[in-house]
Amino acid sequence: MYQRATVLSLVALVNLAIIPGPVASRRADEPRSTASLDLNAELVEFPGPDNRNLHGYLYKPAGDGPFPAMIWNHGSEQLPGQRTELAEFYVSNGFVFFLPHRRGHGKSSDAGAYIADEVKRCSTGECVIAQHEKANRDVVAAVEWLKQQRFVKPREIVMSGLSFGGIQTLLAAEKGLGIRAFVAFSPAAMSWNGVPLLHDRLSRAEQHAKPPIFLIQAKGDYNLGPYEVLGEYLKTKGGLNRAKLYPQFGPAPADNHGGFATRREGIEIWGGDVLAFLRAALNQAQ
Repeated sequence: MYQRATVLSLVALVNLAIIPGPVASRRADEPRSTASLDLNAELVEFPGPDNRNLHGYLYKPAGDGPFPAMIWNHGSEQLPGQRTELAEFYVSNGFVFFLPHRRGHGKSSDAGAYIADEVKRCSTGECVIAQHEKANRDVVAAVEWLKQQRFVKPREIVMSGLSFGGIQTLLAAEKGLGIRAFVAFSPAAMSWNGVPLLHDRLSRAEQHAKPPIFLIQAKGDYNLGPYEVLGEYLKTKGGLNRAKLYPQFGPAPADNHGGFATRREGIEIWGGDVLAFLRAALNQAQ
């Protein structure tokens, strides 16, 4: 049994400090420059569980498609925004980029309680895990909606996510959902010490997952337990599964957590590795 104070201490860490930075170029076989990209975010509505209407932002490459697609699972921040830097990266490399807002977040704030408020009411690890499982139903709904869009190749959808969204990514990987590859940034790094039961739940998700998973962290993150436990398992699982610990990205834990995963400078570091992983998974599935 976990004390309520232990779980409440996790809530103070839910907001991520994200600071945009400049774009730099890489080799031709790595992420393409976004300097001339005309990027427009489309606000969309899709049906969620329990007769809720959820919302999100959608970005598309030029043309009619169909295109491969990336679904991004945001963290626990109440206002996930549009994540333009990530959208630029994926759209410039030929992907539709879909950022669904789960219930109680951002544009879906009228569709249920905010997750941090739900966690505040938890006094056990089991309760926290139940909140993650409930949130994952929204992720599944987003996947099913995206598969039906004519501009998307339904058999070439991939998924990524950060922190709480990294947890959501691993839970989705266990389900499969017809998704070809998963990239999890710092899953549970901010709650690693507070909810030990979550370690076992995410380990089981990795063990049951059939599509490949790439787990990513940077040194200086809030806790490196996810890489040391979940990442080490992936490195032994075989196939395309992998994990990588990158050098420290900034002076503060927030820089090495949300900043590394979403700022342009961070994308410039991990982008080539992620693209190579995604392309290998999509080619293997054909």
